[in-house]
Amino acid sequence: MDRRFLPLLLIFLVSCNYFADREERIFSSPAGYDLASPVRYRVRESMQEISGIVLHPDEHNIIAINDEEGYIYQIDVDATKAYPKWKFGKSGDYEDICRTDSGWFVLKSNGSLYRVHGLFTNDSLTTDHYKLRKRDGKQEFEATYYDKAKNSIFMICKNCEDDKKEGVTSAFQFHLDSMTFDSVPAYQFSAPEIAKLAGADIRFFKPSAAAIHPLEHRLYILASVNQLLVIADLDGHVQEAHNLRHRLFRQPEGIGFADNGDMYISNEGGYDGVANILKFTYHKK
Repeated sequence: MDRRFLPLLLIFLVSCNYFADREERIFSSPAGYDLASPVRYRVRESMQEISGIVLHPDEHNIIAINDEEGYIYQIDVDATKAYPKWKFGKSGDYEDICRTDSGWFVLKSNGSLYRVHGLFTNDSLTTDHYKLRKRDGKQEFEATYYDKAKNSIFMICKNCEDDKKEGVTSAFQFHLDSMTFDSVPAYQFSAPEIAKLAGADIRFFKPSAAAIHPLEHRLYILASVNQLLVIADLDGHVQEAHNLRHRLFRQPEGIGFADNGDMYISNEGGYDGVANILKFTYHKK
């Protein structure tokens, strides 16, 4: 064989193994949903880097952030013109957004929370900045959610150096009554436990978005890198893990719920696709 073709052959074989591994996974859906049959909405060019989303309160008023620009957008899935947007900060790596009884908060990947004042007005937005105390080594966050009963925001590590030593993924609590972080994790997820439930080889669990189901009162967690949807109780005890089909979930970075339980998952466009929002209708158990 001509040696010039060896690199191409190697790439082909690796690709085959990659997709074969994916096919070996068992795909399932949480009760009440069919993850194989979403309604798909494309988003406009301005939101190809769509990250966190919040239903406020429905699909005609989805509040979302762009991963890099420091803007908050208001998306109507049926929109035919540019989305309204508000500048809240300098360009940066913003990953998620949540609405609380104390206002809107945006998560930056370094563990900072920005409380946004003046959203939906024509006035200049202002922010308050709160940062989790630096731990040893790298810390990276992509997922945050609001727990009304605990009056707290929780941030979940995606890539934290301390966690790698123990094979866990930590969540940190931000108390809205005092606007302070706890210095130790509120709870931790076990990667081996999740791998066992999913029937997949998972060395590190890397969440990319999270939200509490409004009817089930359980925590739904997306992990784009792991191609998983994990469900836990509100104290961090994992109950289910569902493998996600890559052809539908190209890069899932945002999750939100309508009041009736309908679930929405946003996919970034990435280098090989178009960003979209997937709707999964909820059929109450």
